[in-house]
Amino acid sequence: MNEFAMKAARTGGPEVIERVSIELTPPRPGEVRIRHHAIGVNFIDAYFRSGLYPTPLPTGLGSEAAGVVEAVGPDVVLVAVGDRVAYATGPLGAYSTARNIAADLLVPLPDSIGFDTAAAAMLKGMTAAMLAGPCARVERGQHALVHAAAGGVGLILVQWLARLGVEVIAHAGTEAKAAQAKAAGASTALSCPLDELAAAVRDATGARGVDVVFDGVGAASWAATLASVAKRGMLVVFGNASGPVPPVDPLALMRAGSIFLTRPSLFDYAAASADRAKLAGALFDMIGAGLKIEIGQCFPLADAAEAHRRLEARQTVGSTVLTI
Repeated sequence: MNEFAMKAARTGGPEVIERVSIELTPPRPGEVRIRHHAIGVNFIDAYFRSGLYPTPLPTGLGSEAAGVVEAVGPDVVLVAVGDRVAYATGPLGAYSTARNIAADLLVPLPDSIGFDTAAAAMLKGMTAAMLAGPCARVERGQHALVHAAAGGVGLILVQWLARLGVEVIAHAGTEAKAAQAKAAGASTALSCPLDELAAAVRDATGARGVDVVFDGVGAASWAATLASVAKRGMLVVFGNASGPVPPVDPLALMRAGSIFLTRPSLFDYAAASADRAKLAGALFDMIGAGLKIEIGQCFPLADAAEAHRRLEARQTVGSTVLTI
């Protein structure tokens, strides 16, 4: 088989992504070779490609995929050849037909979950599990604002929060996308301009504001995020789709009502294998209980650059998957 990967030799736009032939060596101790069936595309991939998140060049792309174990190296006991597995916190390089990877980064994939679903859900779903759970520790009856609520993480997070009994206020860029968030379980779904959002949130919460804001947009939404939170609430900025949030004066958090601010990364909350297993288990349980993973668009692996163009142009809905 002609093995290949999609890599970037320099930083820049989607045009820097190129197809590169690769040779697979036997797995080293503690490693396995996974034959990818589906690969997840996420905004963080574009951050590495563009240079927003620096990484040595040339670089592979992608940290999430699902497939079958094809070979195991010495000392591997956690998985065996033929096992269905997935991962979401791997080193860069998931945009490939196959790769060697540390066995302890993999989680067993239940037979009830397809490869496409796993690739679409692992990073985004584990992120939702992290955001709602150990990060924000949301509770039944609280109010939460979710930006970009029809995006890959957004649609999962809206469902997740609603299933926990949280009153979700969703915001999306169009009425159609807001309707998707409403169908996913949002109590209130808005598509107003960002400079009108805080007032709409206050109207929906009796002027109080929300207990937590989940913001994956960044720079463009920051003012609305800060103006929408209740006193002693939490701002969870977990993405930079519109660019990074500008420098924050701690006094601004005090003036807004003694606000907590965090910029979490799944890779910190899933650094240990036990934590990865716990977050993945929570995700698989949610999927088994009816959590819907919407795959809005699929591209062949060789068309990864086009997938990035669509993602950054806000022309995608739900999750984006590369297929082999």
